[in-house]
Amino acid sequence: MTQEIAEKVYAEIAAADRIVISRHIRPDGDAVGSSMGLRAIIKAPIPEKEVLYVGGDKADYLAFFENEDEMPDDEFCSSALLIILDSGTLDRVSNEKIGLFKRIVKLDHHIDDNPFGDLSVVEEFRTSTCELIVDLCVKLGGKLKMTAEAAEYLYIGMVTDSGRFRFNGTTGETLRYAAMLLDYGFNTERIFANLYLDSFENLSFRSRMFGHIKQTENGVAYIFVSKEIRESENITLEQASQTVMLLDSIKNDLIWLAFIETDDGEIRVRLRSRFVGIKDLASRYGGGGHENASGATCRSLEEVDSLINDADAILADFKKNNTGWL
Repeated sequence: MTQEIAEKVYAEIAAADRIVISRHIRPDGDAVGSSMGLRAIIKAPIPEKEVLYVGGDKADYLAFFENEDEMPDDEFCSSALLIILDSGTLDRVSNEKIGLFKRIVKLDHHIDDNPFGDLSVVEEFRTSTCELIVDLCVKLGGKLKMTAEAAEYLYIGMVTDSGRFRFNGTTGETLRYAAMLLDYGFNTERIFANLYLDSFENLSFRSRMFGHIKQTENGVAYIFVSKEIRESENITLEQASQTVMLLDSIKNDLIWLAFIETDDGEIRVRLRSRFVGIKDLASRYGGGGHENASGATCRSLEEVDSLINDADAILADFKKNNTGWL
């Protein structure tokens, strides 16, 4: 971001005696890491400032480092600045008291289809909101202070949202900022163990789910995890959602989809891709996200079939009109 924009963000922070930080629902490492990292770098030089991170719903795999504050009362919120991180739309923010805050600052890296906030800083080229927060800290020098604690949180978000620095948006600056964070000396082995090691039971479940993978004519891999399967396997929605990772290494399958039936019959969809964008497809089904990683919702099995057919048509067109993708 430019120095001018960084100073505008700091002016909002400096003017507020009370700050609440919130992120999107169904959190990932970037949402939690950027929230906790920003809280830490604000508090470090100004410990007397009241800065709260209000998370809301949880992701089990992030429990090893997430540490949120309790939701403050209405009086606190009405006199506080709300900083919303990593959420492209207001309806995905995990904070039911949004309407009480006197000012809102948005810091994000998603495509800005639905602008909001009194001050909105969106840098779509960033691999993560954590990377944006690091850039803000660098631009502001000592006004915000990086600490070993903050560096670890921000590194977790950068690692997870960039696919361990594999995704296409990873730049030299991404890696330079990651290296800067690593210089603070936190335990990377602990981070990767907590993020990526799995239980024997979950691996057994995933091995059984390989038999449920299906494939369209043009190379869309998909899996449907019904409520009955979740109950019989005794797995959570979060564990079921991770089945999308079973599909990411199939040669020539450039789009992969995981459909997860919830207890109320709603079907959550995780969409992933390489080379071909799927964000617009997700938006047709009430979702959004990034070009190669999005989420959506289907209301019926008919919508599931429709989404699969639409994905197959997109991939057929891509393969017909593009070469050199593999």
